[in-house]
Amino acid sequence: MKRASSRVIVVLVTCPTAAVARRLARHLVTSRLAACVNIVPGLESLFWWQGKLDRCREALLLIKTTSGGFERLRRDIRRHHPYESPEIIALPVRQGDPAYLQWVRANSLQGH
Repeated sequence: MKRASSRVIVVLVTCPTAAVARRLARHLVTSRLAACVNIVPGLESLFWWQGKLDRCREALLLIKTTSGGFERLRRDIRRHHPYESPEIIALPVRQGDPAYLQWVRANSLQGH
């Protein structure tokens, strides 16, 4: 069994524009807070904000990293993200190709 800190996770983060998404993705990968970040452009989001139903276009980041680095990743996203309250949701990876999961572990800081 892998240590809890080396478990692979996928973190979802929405960004207001593709340019912001690219800047944040590049920062996370070059800082080794993530092994890989996919940018999914063209999302339309509907949500409650400050008591009103809001709608906007966004880009979604799919960030592959390890659970041990999550807190540092979360703090870094908060520091560099333009939203007051950015979406930062971590999902556990239950199964995957062993070679790929090892690659994610090898290319992400463990948060120690």
